[in-house]
Amino acid sequence: MTDTYTPPRVWVWDQESGGTFAKTNRPIAGATHDKDLPVGKHPFQLYSLATPNGVKVTVLFEELLAAGHAEAEYDAWLIKIGDGDQFGSGFVEANPNSKIPALIDRSGASPVRVFESGAILLHLAEKFGAFLGQPEDRPEMLSWLFWQMGSAPYLGGGFGHFYAYAPEKWEYPINRFAMETKRQLDVLDRNLADREFMTGADYTIADMAIWSWYGQLVLGRQYGAAEFLDVASYKNVVRWAEAIDARPAVLRGRMVNRAFGDLDMQLHERHDASDFETSTQDKLVKE
Repeated sequence: MTDTYTPPRVWVWDQESGGTFAKTNRPIAGATHDKDLPVGKHPFQLYSLATPNGVKVTVLFEELLAAGHAEAEYDAWLIKIGDGDQFGSGFVEANPNSKIPALIDRSGASPVRVFESGAILLHLAEKFGAFLGQPEDRPEMLSWLFWQMGSAPYLGGGFGHFYAYAPEKWEYPINRFAMETKRQLDVLDRNLADREFMTGADYTIADMAIWSWYGQLVLGRQYGAAEFLDVASYKNVVRWAEAIDARPAVLRGRMVNRAFGDLDMQLHERHDASDFETSTQDKLVKE
């Protein structure tokens, strides 16, 4: 970075920041247009996109169903953030922060909204008593779940933005956030050195949350940065990531609300398990 920027005394939004997703960024909240959310037949209505934050929730839904929790059936509706769907009045009512995913739980007497992906994971896991680990490990599991929520913005909004999405590549922010991302990978690698999963022998929502960001990073699916970050050197993370990636429910979860990348991995909306049968990945996603 050669130019020095002198911040104004009072910052004013007078132009787009540039780069990918610039048109969806603004310094105010609230709806920009009226648009109701669709409602399907199942107890849970998910409004999302297959970004890492969306994937962690669809993975949990598919894992719950695979584990025999038939009451976890859900409809997953595609929210096109590039088109500004997250600023529709119905979505803003479901999530005032206008970020995916948003969940409406209609399993009770009246609909309940749940937003923030970590909150959705915890809500569903507690509702079904699944993927929470052993009771004695609950503090550890919650610690890693909230570690992901606090750490991933440095990976996505920090490293991912400046390395892959910013209108120009600037040395300082790329170096700063690459260093932090590698530090975080080292944190994970040390923890997984003597543990099968994040809290030990049990696969939990903490694994699902962290895998959706860091597992997919070391598997080469994030920002085209695997070689740049030397992800192969984090051998324990790679081993853990590959093991989770091999789970059929995880593959299904990755496909739901996916509207980009390989066509055979896209399932824009999910309303029934039979929806996967139309995919060319059919043989892989079946148990």
